[in-house]
Amino acid sequence: MPFQIIRNDITKMKVDVIVNAANSDLLMGGGVCGAIFDAAGADELQEACNRIGHCDPGSAVITDGFALPAKYVIHTVGPVWRGGRHHESEILRNCYINSLELARSKNLKSIAFPLISSGIYGYPREEALDVAISAIGSYLLHHEMSVTLVVYDTLSYVVSMKLFNDVEKYIEDHYVDEKLDLYRRERSLNLPYEELSSINYSSLDIEVVSKSREIEKPRRERKLDDVLDEIEESFTEHLFRLIDQRHLKDSDVYRRANMDRRLFSKIRGGRVNPSKASCLSLALGLKLNLDETKDFLSRAGYALSPSSKADLVVRYFIEHDNHNIFEINQVLFGKQLPILGS
Repeated sequence: MPFQIIRNDITKMKVDVIVNAANSDLLMGGGVCGAIFDAAGADELQEACNRIGHCDPGSAVITDGFALPAKYVIHTVGPVWRGGRHHESEILRNCYINSLELARSKNLKSIAFPLISSGIYGYPREEALDVAISAIGSYLLHHEMSVTLVVYDTLSYVVSMKLFNDVEKYIEDHYVDEKLDLYRRERSLNLPYEELSSINYSSLDIEVVSKSREIEKPRRERKLDDVLDEIEESFTEHLFRLIDQRHLKDSDVYRRANMDRRLFSKIRGGRVNPSKASCLSLALGLKLNLDETKDFLSRAGYALSPSSKADLVVRYFIEHDNHNIFEINQVLFGKQLPILGS
């Protein structure tokens, strides 16, 4: 997918280029910087940095990756946190944008970032993450590149606590236990009582109607012509009608959906059946409201489930008219749920 967040060691990333959170003198430091120098070969990488000599905060320079799996290293200098009143967010944003521009100028297709300035430079991790998501997300709306934000451990990843708590409350209010949801789905199929799953429904406080009390509904014979008359437009037809109605370009949608252009092309040509995650991503790319999203999913044979916490996270954002898939993925990742995009 164009943008993903993972927990990993950035020195092990098999991408075209990784980003080093450097100091202005481009000297080997500690933390992520030290780990990158060690993995690349400290002497060789330092010699390459010495030839460049200096890098201003917010700027970016590039060297070979030497012994790293990545072919190149982009060195960018983040701001030291001084309370947020000294253009720190602007400088930090420039770190991401200038690194991405430098990678694109070298025709590099994949890049991995650490969470810049969140270590010894003292930038609060929540704010640092917000800047990273905003900068990378806005860049990918206009350019095609595979970008990974690599965090080392759970402490390196912080979601806004207010947002996190709001989403958590929404899930608690709307979450349906899997067994209860299974019972409802099975009953909707009008299965005989004996064919229901072996669930202890008494623990769910549900009245199970026995077979003897059920009223059999008469079944009307349906002719083939009746069935064919009910066929609606396909998922693909519906998708591209929505794109046309909203006067969008394909690239507007697949970039906002965090979707690879090649996969989108396959969906457009009917060469692949989209997964539920892809359908949800496209719904966000189209900025559909909740009812439109439900209809959109149903045309591919899917539905938003009240027993899926990931679905409830997405539903929360849609109901709050926020279709930013990068912010949604921020919360999904923080809750250790699969992120969206393909």
